[in-house]
Parts: sequence; C-alpha cells; structure tokens
Amino acid sequence: MRKQKAALVTGFEPYGGMNLNPSAEIARRMDGAKVGGVSVVGRLLPVDIAKLDAALKDALADVDPVAVILLGLAPGETCIRLERVALNLADFPIPDNAGAKARDQVLDRQGDTALTSRLPLRTIEKRLLGMGIPTRLSESAGTYLCNASMYWALSWLPRRVPCGFIHLPLLPAQVAVGLESGANPQASMAFPVQRRAIEIALALSLESAAPKA
Repeated sequence: MRKQKAALVTGFEPYGGMNLNPSAEIARRMDGAKVGGVSVVGRLLPVDIAKLDAALKDALADVDPVAVILLGLAPGETCIRLERVALNLADFPIPDNAGAKARDQVLDRQGDTALTSRLPLRTIEKRLLGMGIPTRLSESAGTYLCNASMYWALSWLPRRVPCGFIHLPLLPAQVAVGLESGANPQASMAFPVQRRAIEIALALSLESAAPKA
C-alpha cells in the first residue's frame, strides 16, 4: 500500500503524576490538519523506554514523511525550546511511566555519539521571537524519553527530511493545579500560543525542504 506523504507531529502522553501533556494535545489536534498545503499526521508516544522505539516506528510507518517535529513537555521551561542535539544516551532523572529508570544506557550501540537537529532552528527562532512568542535554542534535548525519540528519528529518517525536537512549557492550568497543592510557581504558556508556534515551526521546516526554483 502506498504511504501518504505528510508531515508527522508527535507528542508524549502525560507523565510524572500529571494528567495532561500539552505536546499530546497539540499532536492530537493537529492530526488531520493542513500546514502549508501539507497534510499533518499527529501521533502519541508512550513515556516508556521499552515501548518507545516500536511506537515511533509505527508512527513513521503510517506516512512517507516530508517533515517530522517531535514534541515534549519541559516543566519549568519559560519558552518554546528548540533542541539542537540528541545524545546517544538514556539516563533518566525520574522513572518512566512503567517504573524504569535507565542509567547510562546507550540507545544505539552502532550509532553516533550525538545527532543534530535538521529543523531550520535559527529561522524558527527569529520568526517566533518576531511574533512575540518567547523562544530559545537549547544545546541538548536531555537524556530522558524526549531525547531518545529525537535520536532514533534522526537515525532512521533520510537526511533530506527535516526532523527535530521542540520542548514546550507547562500550560497555565497545570501551574494553577500545582499552586493549589502548595507547589512553587512555575512558568507557563497558553495552549493557543504553543500550538501556533508549532504550526509556524512546521511551515518553516516544510519551506526549508521545498525544492528551490
């Protein structure tokens, strides 16, 4: 069966005791939408190191991807965070949703030590900042599941496909729940702003991959 040419946007299920993850909501709501005339497929990934690679392969098997943006939540982050590098390493600060806590685990024994994003990060940063959306570049996607998904996607996809990872802040409602429970205040960003930022990032990534006249 011929695969659908589409852009893939992934998000993670809630984790760490939270009942919501904005990355999952963006992926869900963008599924079936169009950005820059290109159909978008949104898929949810598990916060489970034992299941993540298979789930990501399944998501990629659904489409012939013209661009891939993987999303995740970074509690405490103040901005849309554009990740430069994925490390060939899993070393978890907290257990995943299955209770696993990887330590010094290599993601691919034959793989490179690190892989760099293939999204037009500076272009995205400039556009979002120009629109008043707080955005910054980050040197590393960390060593949790977000990093693993970025590393594996970059490993598996052809180099011509723009691919990378973007971290999102908490939603205001999540911060409010924390305050009700006595937690310290944290930064947040409204959902429509987050979604708009990802739509723009995807549009710019598609433009970067378009054949030049």
